[in-house]
Amino acid sequence: MGQLDGKTALITGATSGIGLAAARRLAAEGAKVVITGRRQEALDEAVASIGDNATGVRADVANLDDLDRLFAGIEQLDIVFANAGGGEFGALPDVTWEHYASTFNTNVGGTLFTVQKALPLLKPGASVILTSSNIDTKGAASFSVYAATKAALRSFTRSWAAELVGRGIRVNSIAPGPIETPGLSGLAGDPSAAEALLKGLAAGVPMQRLGRPEEIADAVLFLASDSSSYMTGAEIYVDGGASQV
Repeated sequence: MGQLDGKTALITGATSGIGLAAARRLAAEGAKVVITGRRQEALDEAVASIGDNATGVRADVANLDDLDRLFAGIEQLDIVFANAGGGEFGALPDVTWEHYASTFNTNVGGTLFTVQKALPLLKPGASVILTSSNIDTKGAASFSVYAATKAALRSFTRSWAAELVGRGIRVNSIAPGPIETPGLSGLAGDPSAAEALLKGLAAGVPMQRLGRPEEIADAVLFLASDSSSYMTGAEIYVDGGASQV
């Protein structure tokens, strides 16, 4: 018997990193998972790695037509892990409108409309989980646009928890620190720069290492399951102590 037997979960941005690890973890606990990604080949590989409990739908969460098509194929949901997102470095003098719009449209708009369109499908007792970041309460040189989007998601968590509590729907967020994922390495321009970036980030963590996607997935499972039944509006920091120590 798995903790999530008989439940259906949607995980956006699940072709690699945190999203893929979470999809595997929830499926291992018995959930049927619907995952999204923007690249069909990566999506197919992710579904194959998860197993029979997984279905993939190619979708960009910043595209409303894609979201409509995604939800047209889902009958009901117990769990939504709104994880799709990303960002890039940009010092204040260098930020362009395109940089700003792309980051906000995906991280903020994509999360907003994913959850909005999921609402009719959410059962009483459902759990909504947002991927924020420990950067949502810290300053980050050359990363201000990304940090602002994550602060917006922290605000969404509180507001939606208050709005949906009457339906018995819980809303919480995960705030990872630096996690060893392709997305994090991709912030650097080349392999040597990526190595230096990851080493520098690990040095700033009290535990002196990067996190693993599976460690975030365990926290997602906790918020998705009845183990967190008395939690809503909360944010769990999974960052090796970086925001707390």
